[in-house]
Amino acid sequence: MRGSRRDDAEFTEFVSQQSDRLYRSAYLLTTSPHAAEDLLQTTLAKMFAGWRRLRTTDDPVAYSHRILLNAFLSERRLRRSSELPMGELPEHHAAGTATPSEDLADRVTLMAALAELAPLDRAVVVLRYWHDHSVTTTAADLHLTEAAVKNRASRALRRLRDLLADDLDIPRSAR
Repeated sequence: MRGSRRDDAEFTEFVSQQSDRLYRSAYLLTTSPHAAEDLLQTTLAKMFAGWRRLRTTDDPVAYSHRILLNAFLSERRLRRSSELPMGELPEHHAAGTATPSEDLADRVTLMAALAELAPLDRAVVVLRYWHDHSVTTTAADLHLTEAAVKNRASRALRRLRDLLADDLDIPRSAR
Protein backbone atom coordinates (compact mmCIF):
# COMPACT_ATOMS: atom_id res chain seq x y z
CA MET A 1 0.00 0.00 0.00
CA ARG A 2 2.82 2.41 0.82
CA GLY A 3 4.35 2.03 -2.61
CA SER A 4 0.99 2.73 -4.18
CA ARG A 5 0.52 5.95 -2.20
CA ARG A 6 4.05 7.05 -3.05
CA ASP A 7 3.40 6.30 -6.72
CA ASP A 8 0.18 8.31 -6.58
CA ALA A 9 1.97 11.24 -4.95
CA GLU A 10 4.79 11.14 -7.52
CA PHE A 11 2.30 10.95 -10.38
CA THR A 12 0.31 13.86 -8.96
CA GLU A 13 3.48 15.94 -8.67
CA PHE A 14 4.56 15.06 -12.22
CA VAL A 15 1.13 16.01 -13.59
CA SER A 16 1.09 19.31 -11.71
CA GLN A 17 4.49 20.18 -13.17
CA GLN A 18 3.91 18.98 -16.75
CA SER A 19 0.18 19.22 -17.51
CA ASP A 20 0.32 22.80 -18.85
CA ARG A 21 3.09 21.87 -21.29
CA LEU A 22 1.29 18.69 -22.35
CA TYR A 23 -1.94 20.65 -22.83
CA ARG A 24 -0.18 23.20 -25.08
CA SER A 25 1.20 20.38 -27.21
CA ALA A 26 -2.22 18.74 -27.37
CA TYR A 27 -3.81 22.05 -28.36
CA LEU A 28 -1.29 22.59 -31.15
CA LEU A 29 -1.93 19.09 -32.45
CA THR A 30 -5.72 19.15 -32.23
CA THR A 31 -6.29 22.91 -32.74
CA SER A 32 -9.30 22.70 -30.43
CA PRO A 33 -9.39 23.34 -26.68
CA HIS A 34 -11.93 20.60 -26.10
CA ALA A 35 -10.11 18.02 -28.22
CA ALA A 36 -6.86 19.02 -26.49
CA GLU A 37 -8.44 18.37 -23.09
CA ASP A 38 -9.66 14.96 -24.29
CA LEU A 39 -6.22 14.12 -25.67
CA LEU A 40 -4.58 15.25 -22.43
CA GLN A 41 -6.94 13.08 -20.38
CA THR A 42 -6.22 10.07 -22.61
CA THR A 43 -2.50 10.70 -22.20
CA LEU A 44 -2.72 11.06 -18.43
CA ALA A 45 -4.80 7.89 -18.14
CA LYS A 46 -2.20 5.92 -20.11
CA MET A 47 0.59 7.45 -18.05
CA PHE A 48 -1.15 6.59 -14.79
CA ALA A 49 -1.68 2.99 -15.88
CA GLY A 50 2.05 2.59 -16.55
CA TRP A 51 3.41 5.06 -14.01
CA ARG A 52 5.67 2.60 -12.14
CA ARG A 53 7.48 1.82 -15.38
CA LEU A 54 7.33 5.38 -16.73
CA ARG A 55 8.80 7.08 -13.67
CA THR A 56 11.99 5.01 -13.92
CA THR A 57 12.72 5.92 -17.55
CA ASP A 58 15.60 8.23 -18.39
CA ASP A 59 13.27 11.05 -19.42
CA PRO A 60 9.66 10.74 -18.21
CA VAL A 61 8.80 14.13 -19.79
CA ALA A 62 9.87 12.98 -23.26
CA TYR A 63 8.06 9.70 -22.72
CA SER A 64 4.86 11.53 -21.75
CA HIS A 65 5.08 13.61 -24.94
CA ARG A 66 5.55 10.40 -26.91
CA ILE A 67 2.38 8.95 -25.34
CA LEU A 68 0.51 12.16 -26.25
CA LEU A 69 1.75 12.08 -29.83
CA ASN A 70 0.95 8.39 -30.26
CA ALA A 71 -2.55 8.90 -28.83
CA PHE A 72 -3.13 11.80 -31.25
CA LEU A 73 -1.93 9.87 -34.29
CA SER A 74 -3.78 6.72 -33.23
CA GLU A 75 -7.05 8.63 -32.90
CA ARG A 76 -6.56 10.18 -36.33
CA ARG A 77 -5.80 6.81 -37.91
CA LEU A 78 -8.85 5.15 -36.41
CA ARG A 79 -11.19 7.96 -37.49
CA ARG A 80 -13.67 6.79 -34.91
CA SER A 81 -14.53 10.25 -33.66
CA SER A 82 -18.07 11.25 -34.52
CA GLU A 83 -17.52 14.84 -33.47
CA LEU A 84 -17.78 17.51 -36.12
CA PRO A 85 -15.46 20.52 -35.97
CA MET A 86 -17.24 23.80 -35.37
CA GLY A 87 -16.16 27.39 -35.13
CA GLU A 88 -15.94 28.50 -31.54
CA LEU A 89 -15.06 31.52 -29.54
CA PRO A 90 -11.72 31.52 -27.73
CA GLU A 91 -11.99 30.68 -24.05
CA HIS A 92 -10.56 32.79 -21.27
CA HIS A 93 -8.96 30.45 -18.73
CA ALA A 94 -8.12 32.80 -15.91
CA ALA A 95 -8.97 36.32 -14.89
CA GLY A 96 -6.20 38.82 -15.46
CA THR A 97 -4.43 36.68 -18.09
CA ALA A 98 -6.33 37.91 -21.14
CA THR A 99 -4.24 38.15 -24.25
CA PRO A 100 -4.30 41.42 -26.21
CA SER A 101 -6.83 41.23 -29.02
CA GLU A 102 -4.21 41.39 -31.77
CA ASP A 103 -2.26 38.50 -30.26
CA LEU A 104 -5.48 36.55 -29.82
CA ALA A 105 -6.46 37.17 -33.43
CA ASP A 106 -3.02 35.97 -34.56
CA ARG A 107 -3.35 32.81 -32.45
CA VAL A 108 -6.82 32.09 -33.78
CA THR A 109 -5.58 32.60 -37.34
CA LEU A 110 -2.57 30.34 -36.76
CA MET A 111 -4.68 27.61 -35.13
CA ALA A 112 -7.14 27.74 -38.03
CA ALA A 113 -4.27 27.38 -40.49
CA LEU A 114 -2.78 24.48 -38.50
CA ALA A 115 -6.19 22.79 -38.53
CA GLU A 116 -6.06 22.80 -42.35
CA LEU A 117 -2.94 20.60 -42.34
CA ALA A 118 -3.14 16.83 -42.40
CA PRO A 119 -2.63 15.37 -38.89
CA LEU A 120 0.80 13.93 -39.69
CA ASP A 121 1.95 17.20 -41.29
CA ARG A 122 0.64 19.08 -38.24
CA ALA A 123 2.57 16.71 -35.96
CA VAL A 124 5.76 17.34 -37.96
CA VAL A 125 5.32 21.12 -37.70
CA VAL A 126 4.58 20.99 -33.97
CA LEU A 127 7.55 18.73 -33.18
CA ARG A 128 10.04 20.49 -35.45
CA TYR A 129 9.11 24.13 -34.93
CA TRP A 130 7.17 24.38 -31.69
CA HIS A 131 9.16 21.83 -29.65
CA ASP A 132 12.34 22.52 -31.63
CA HIS A 133 13.10 18.82 -32.17
CA SER A 134 15.74 17.81 -34.66
CA VAL A 135 14.83 16.10 -37.92
CA THR A 136 16.26 12.85 -36.52
CA THR A 137 14.20 13.03 -33.32
CA THR A 138 11.05 13.96 -35.21
CA ALA A 139 11.58 11.09 -37.64
CA ALA A 140 12.04 8.64 -34.78
CA ASP A 141 8.99 9.93 -32.91
CA LEU A 142 6.76 9.67 -35.98
CA HIS A 143 8.31 6.48 -37.39
CA LEU A 144 9.27 8.25 -40.61
CA THR A 145 12.49 8.63 -42.53
CA GLU A 146 14.41 11.86 -42.15
CA ALA A 147 13.74 12.62 -45.82
CA ALA A 148 10.00 12.20 -45.22
CA VAL A 149 10.15 14.60 -42.27
CA LYS A 150 12.00 17.20 -44.35
CA ASN A 151 9.56 16.79 -47.23
CA ARG A 152 6.47 17.00 -44.99
CA ALA A 153 7.88 20.00 -43.10
CA SER A 154 8.62 21.84 -46.33
CA ARG A 155 5.18 21.12 -47.76
CA ALA A 156 3.41 21.96 -44.51
CA LEU A 157 5.25 25.27 -44.10
CA ARG A 158 4.48 26.21 -47.71
CA ARG A 159 0.82 25.39 -47.09
CA LEU A 160 0.81 27.43 -43.85
CA ARG A 161 2.38 30.39 -45.64
CA ASP A 162 -0.28 30.21 -48.34
CA LEU A 163 -3.09 29.91 -45.79
CA LEU A 164 -1.78 32.74 -43.64
CA ALA A 165 -1.05 34.97 -46.63
CA ASP A 166 -4.58 34.39 -47.96
CA ASP A 167 -5.97 35.31 -44.56
CA LEU A 168 -3.90 38.50 -44.48
CA ASP A 169 -4.60 39.33 -48.16
CA ILE A 170 -0.94 39.28 -49.15
CA PRO A 171 -0.52 39.09 -52.95
CA ARG A 172 1.15 35.91 -54.22
CA SER A 173 3.99 37.93 -55.77
CA ALA A 174 4.95 39.23 -52.32
CA ARG A 175 5.10 35.84 -50.58
